Amino acid sequence: MLDIRPVLYLSGFVLLILAAAMGVPLAVDLATDVSEWQAFAFAAMASGFFGLVLISANRTVDNPELRTRQAFMVTTGSWLLAAIFGALPFYFGSLHLSPMDSLFEAMSGITTTGATVISGLDTAPRAILLWRALLQWLGGVGIIVASIALLPMLRIGGMQLFRMESSDKTDKVKARISQVTYGILTVYALFTLVLAVALALSGMSPLESVCHAMSSLSTGGFSTSDQSLGHFGDAAQWICVIGMLVGGATFTQFLSPWKRRRWNILDDSQIRWYLLIICGFALLLTLWNWTMRDVTFYDAFRQSAFNVVSIISTTGYHTSNYDAWGGFAQVAFFAMAFLGGCTGSTAGGIKIFRYEVLFAVAGVHIRRLLHPSGIFVIDFNGLRLTDAVVRSVLGFMMLYFFCFMLLALALAVVGLDVTSAVSGAASALANIGPGLGSVIGPAASYADVPDEAKFLLAFGMLVGRLELATVLILFSKTFWRE
Repeated sequence: MLDIRPVLYLSGFVLLILAAAMGVPLAVDLATDVSEWQAFAFAAMASGFFGLVLISANRTVDNPELRTRQAFMVTTGSWLLAAIFGALPFYFGSLHLSPMDSLFEAMSGITTTGATVISGLDTAPRAILLWRALLQWLGGVGIIVASIALLPMLRIGGMQLFRMESSDKTDKVKARISQVTYGILTVYALFTLVLAVALALSGMSPLESVCHAMSSLSTGGFSTSDQSLGHFGDAAQWICVIGMLVGGATFTQFLSPWKRRRWNILDDSQIRWYLLIICGFALLLTLWNWTMRDVTFYDAFRQSAFNVVSIISTTGYHTSNYDAWGGFAQVAFFAMAFLGGCTGSTAGGIKIFRYEVLFAVAGVHIRRLLHPSGIFVIDFNGLRLTDAVVRSVLGFMMLYFFCFMLLALALAVVGLDVTSAVSGAASALANIGPGLGSVIGPAASYADVPDEAKFLLAFGMLVGRLELATVLILFSKTFWRE
């Protein structure tokens, strides 16, 4: 029989972390608005209580060993519990969101999606704005840690390529993971601090600078204004561009200056592809806006570069309604929704390395047509890819587009128009946030979407954030058989 005690034990610690995080907006509210502290106090007590119950009732050993099936359950369960308990401040707070809206907002936050049902953000309580940013910040660092410690062992979509290997005993692998995790947490916090200071110097208030620093680095996209970054000046927008670029890059690469005394991040092929793709789309849209719309070259470049970085890094900020830029821009942004950032980043989406593998496989196939007896090798960053990794990537890509098709069809069934259903499905799976059209486009919110569609989108966010199979495998009968 499957032993779920380690799963519940570790899930308890997730709730304790969430309860501790709730103390931050609680303290801010007591110092400013004094309108939300009761909701956060209740949510923190509920999260802490259930966390302690799970830990006390399921504690067997200090360091429980996770087998593969338990790792699947921990990964999905942690994000689901964080969304459920993270929704409590939205439900009990002064905004009085419905249960579905509260869950949608929390799921959007913890999965770093950035889709919101809240309007009037400019006058919303400070504690709520800070909690939304904190959820994204925690979800961002959480997915980085998961992509290093858990997802590689699950062999999903080629993630085993990034597994921590050791020729010695398992304890050394654990030690290596612990060191990298600590380093990433340090770099993540340091980058957040630097971004917050820079945004404050650009003219943002302390709350706005902290919220946007956390949201930019986590590639979440929650803003403190209904106009998103369009509410702020050029300086703040360019600083957030840097934050989004960093958030979409492989975080382990940022440890190299401290580990090897040299900066080798540009040696990573995934980073090079990431930057080249962004530059290519930014250039195309700059020329389109400059020639087809009545804007200066600088404004065309600023708006294009910002929104391209925002979509490819799966952040979801916007500075203008790019849905109104014309047909070419709409198709370009829809295509960008299927890209995503780098592996080991806070970004969602398919991920750049999978496209590298696909292009390598296609190249080998073409060469074999020309040289049937030839021997060809597929590699990534100088590492030879095994057939298992290639099959895993191909299987992930097929599953991703199959899930996109099913989710788009389901959204159409519950009443969304074609543009909203298709772009909403792509946005949810890639954890981007805004879609296209008048209903869920960058100039709108998800407030008017039916509850059934919100539930489907929230499920899509969770599935997309956790690499599809991590969640979907729990619905398999085979998974639950010994």
